[in-house]
Amino acid sequence: MSTVALPPTPKSPSVGARRKGPKQLPKLPLSAFTPPNTGTSEQFPLAPSPSSLQPETIIDGHVIAPNGNLSSWKEQTGQTLGGRIRGVVLSLHGVQPEEVEKVVQDVQSSASSSTTPILAIAVPFVLEDGAPTSPPAYLTADASAKPKIVLSTTFKESSPAAIEALAWALTQGFTVNIDVQSDLQQESGWESLETILTKATESPEAKGKIVLSNILPPPDSLALPIVKLLTHQLYHSYQARIASLSLFSNLFVSFLPPAWGAPTPPTPAPSGVDTEESREKTARLESKEAREWKRRIKMYIGPTVEAFGFSRIFFGSSPSAPLTATTPASRAGDWFELARESFAELGVEQDAIDAVFAENAKQIYGGSS
Repeated sequence: MSTVALPPTPKSPSVGARRKGPKQLPKLPLSAFTPPNTGTSEQFPLAPSPSSLQPETIIDGHVIAPNGNLSSWKEQTGQTLGGRIRGVVLSLHGVQPEEVEKVVQDVQSSASSSTTPILAIAVPFVLEDGAPTSPPAYLTADASAKPKIVLSTTFKESSPAAIEALAWALTQGFTVNIDVQSDLQQESGWESLETILTKATESPEAKGKIVLSNILPPPDSLALPIVKLLTHQLYHSYQARIASLSLFSNLFVSFLPPAWGAPTPPTPAPSGVDTEESREKTARLESKEAREWKRRIKMYIGPTVEAFGFSRIFFGSSPSAPLTATTPASRAGDWFELARESFAELGVEQDAIDAVFAENAKQIYGGSS
């Protein structure tokens, strides 16, 4: 008796799919998830307008006041920003080295009576000097003292001394604010930054945090149209390098006024009443320059949020330290409005706004809940 051969069992579709590798799904723009603006508002409620999305409280993660006096900053904040401030990180950039200890003592002694809570004091720290052999008293004081001490430095290029200094600070548990002044328009500038970060964090004892400034947004030329910037090699390099930097788990990014050769353009503060009429009025008052800045800022926020998420980015109102002498001054209140609207117009939720404008700085600099 002959045996009838059965046809082969067809392969499961999943097997074929696995052999071909995972399918690359297309990335949709945020606008694809925005409900249509039609009469079906009950079924598809519109997202809150950017003017109504406000942080409940604000912590300013970067306020430069070399003598510790916040009066000039308070004049700039305006009602919208100043009324919700719950703390600041005070940078002593510009203070003379021999005066640092006295200013720190004055700020710490008056902190309890200050109307504006000071979470931390950022003191100057020079990477090129290497690891200090005899640290000043304010770097060896009780770590539980309030406001806490963090280090503020400028980075131009990697060197053995700079690596040694940063590694020392991180093993001591310090948070180090690094103002990036290497030439990021060249690949060598990014590579030098990654080199010092990689080598300084090799030790498992490097428990401190690193905060990078002057990369969100990075230095840019307003003369280059946004349409050309989108396809420019510099922008593609920025996207790739930001993704690479996000792999350092102890690294955070401060969102400060950019070095674009001009002060932050004024943006009308919200009227407080969110109606179609009030939104149209705000749009009319907003300058063409402010709209251009927001479009450019959002181009840099996008890849940074994609890489770091909303938990490792925080707001500050003073520009990167060395730029204060060469860049026209921006008013703190103007930058807050522009920064807030740039995030809000990406369609983010309330908790993301609260994280960027308050909660993240509190977590990084050790403020109480």
